[in-house]
Amino acid sequence: MPSFSIRNFGCRVNQAEAFAWAEAFRTGGLWLEDDPARSDLVVVNSCTLTARADRDVRRFLEKISRENPAAKIVVTGCGAGEALARAGTPPGVVLVVPNVEKDGLPGKVLALARRGEARKMAEGGTDAAPAERGPGGDFFRARALLKIQDGCDNRCAFCVIPSVRGRSVSVGEKTVLARARDLVAAGYRELVLAGIHLSSYGADLGPGHSLAGLLERVERIEGIGRIRLSSLDPRRTDGALAARIAGNPRFCQHFHLSLQHASERILKDMGRPGGADAAAALLADLRRRSPDAALGADVIAGFPGETEDDFRRLEEFLRDSPLTYWHAFPYSPRSGTPAAARPQVPDAVKSRRAVALRRLSAGKNLRFRQSFEGRELAAVVIRAAGSPGRGDGAAEVLTGNYIRAFVAGCPAPRRQIVRVHIVRALPRSTEAAFVGGFIK
Repeated sequence: MPSFSIRNFGCRVNQAEAFAWAEAFRTGGLWLEDDPARSDLVVVNSCTLTARADRDVRRFLEKISRENPAAKIVVTGCGAGEALARAGTPPGVVLVVPNVEKDGLPGKVLALARRGEARKMAEGGTDAAPAERGPGGDFFRARALLKIQDGCDNRCAFCVIPSVRGRSVSVGEKTVLARARDLVAAGYRELVLAGIHLSSYGADLGPGHSLAGLLERVERIEGIGRIRLSSLDPRRTDGALAARIAGNPRFCQHFHLSLQHASERILKDMGRPGGADAAAALLADLRRRSPDAALGADVIAGFPGETEDDFRRLEEFLRDSPLTYWHAFPYSPRSGTPAAARPQVPDAVKSRRAVALRRLSAGKNLRFRQSFEGRELAAVVIRAAGSPGRGDGAAEVLTGNYIRAFVAGCPAPRRQIVRVHIVRALPRSTEAAFVGGFIK
């Protein structure tokens, strides 16, 4: 059977979808090939959140068409509709699967592969996979990603996602639990639960369903290691959820918020009123319950109408908050959204503000990591010692509270949860030592 590769753009939900597809492809007999330039089938899970995302997807498609003209390219995701049609379909794209048809993507790709295999055999060719490809391995090698929610009911002025992914839809609890048990049985020690608007989980399932209730059932799964959550909306994250996850050893003490801004005037213009107060209260609650937690956020600099006073309010909020890092993005107009039609902040100003926020984040994150020097933490092995790309042979691990560290002399295989001693935090990396013993 042919080989496949998957190229993801965009959010953690796209990653979770690709993780599930990769397993389905392997089960169907395809071979995983890390390099799309050598793959028979290339699946592109696109993003259209910004104009830059559209450009990145387009450039990748053109690059693969040049470097691997024999490849069959399948495009799906948020950019597989109008965004792709506007620019024209690049050579090599044989199948476009819109978001609404994503559930059927594995079957379509496997059917495409089998047709190609049958044609080669009829022509007397073979498709024997090289030994180094092998049927082993998996798409995301250390942690299992599981999509439990899709779509969004909010209408933020800067966001096109509700129009390309639709309304919020929750995966049924029985399906989530069955899938989680399968992943635990397959040897995964960390499970990442993902959603476009994770905090909305259960709202469409009727009374008695909530994210907090689902998590209570997930953490009772026999053999489960630890659970990590993707982004949470502070406006929809209540005390019951905070009490369930913060300080609970079954959950990674790493909580990332969709903050976007701290000026109430800007948040109102964004269509997110009340977000600053909700975020401040939630961050204080999470820090009180979990003193060692990593607390992160997404923020936008240079949203239309943002004044220097608005920016200072955001900067001060971030500096004074318990946040340990944040991702700062300069606002990017997205065609079809209300904010794109408003008077824009000059690009140079947006860039300057975003750079200032990133520097502030780097400083706070360094101090956070330095506070753990000399301490022992549990961590999942992302890459085992001796893996390609690490010239020093060190293993790469990720602690529950989101410290990525390099560990010399770590004998553990990937996926395993171990204890490490944090030796030194540097501006761009963290060094740790293997303590010994594996955590079940």
